[in-house]
Amino acid sequence: MARRGSLRASDADRELIVDRLRAAAGEGRLAAHELEDRVGAALTARTYGELDATVRDLPVRGARRSRSRWALATVRSHPLLLLAATPVVLVVVAVLAAVTLVSLALMAALFVLGRRRAVMIGAGSCGPRRRYGRRAGYWA
Repeated sequence: MARRGSLRASDADRELIVDRLRAAAGEGRLAAHELEDRVGAALTARTYGELDATVRDLPVRGARRSRSRWALATVRSHPLLLLAATPVVLVVVAVLAAVTLVSLALMAALFVLGRRRAVMIGAGSCGPRRRYGRRAGYWA
């Protein structure tokens, strides 16, 4: 089985490395001329070994750190944020529950009032038309 370093890289792999190099330059890890040299080398690289050589001295963690890990690390380093966020979450849940209950109560009230209106108007004005026989003046 061939080693990873000798396998041929795809265009998508090259673009990922270029993005990683640009992120490293944005963080101040690479100078502009160094970025140009490494991007050129990454775009002309044919194997994973050549691609890995362009980012070998850069930390992996900075380029692949996700937002959720950053948020978790922030909460762990500042427990007061968690303490402050708990009441906010509880208030949001209470407001959502109140809005839901009010909307359900309003729908129930409209349903009852609507049915009451149908009863007050009389049978035959709402619902399917029933024929009990032909009468004068009755819709045929």
